Amino acid sequence: MIRVSIVEDNVNIRKGLSLLIDGTEGYECIETFSDCETMLRQLPPLKPNIILMDIGLKGMNGIDGVKAVKKILPEVNVIMLSVFEDDDLIFDALCAGACGYLTKRTPPARILEAIKEANEGGSPMNAHIARKVVNLFKKKEVHEENPSESFQLSLRERRILNLLADGSSYDEIAEALFISISTVRYHIGNIYKKLHVVNQTEAVAKALRKGII
Repeated sequence: MIRVSIVEDNVNIRKGLSLLIDGTEGYECIETFSDCETMLRQLPPLKPNIILMDIGLKGMNGIDGVKAVKKILPEVNVIMLSVFEDDDLIFDALCAGACGYLTKRTPPARILEAIKEANEGGSPMNAHIARKVVNLFKKKEVHEENPSESFQLSLRERRILNLLADGSSYDEIAEALFISISTVRYHIGNIYKKLHVVNQTEAVAKALRKGII
């Protein structure tokens, strides 16, 4: 059971997300909040697996909220769900510790898939958001090491990295490469070890910095 908390100040969106999550087998909405301050006070005993968080909240905004969450429970995965597609906001949210970024136009089925993906260690994003992230890291990250360094990644691992950079989900990668999802997870685990990173965002960013993809 994936335990999800929601931080959203729009009551209709908050209720809709709660109904979606509670109405799907394997998912449970354990609590909803209209602001970060209330959520943070209740966070330790709730121990959600995933938090869906808006950015434009009254009081503490979502980016500061992510930072606060990671200080209290570092293992909690936070997905930003926002109307904003501003480059700096996306970059700041991911640097603050968010594992994914979706727009509020995201179809319900994709939101559920994103929650599952984040719970399994992925970094879910809409395809166009993923492309923005790729472009942002190209602009903002500096080349620290030899860009030709390969880290001994296999051709398949490089292909998976490219698909991750394009915003593909684990399911889509499995379908594109004609392999199982468990095999995708195995390859991604190897990629993390070889690149010395801990999540998908860091893997894609480092691969771009080093000229691997």
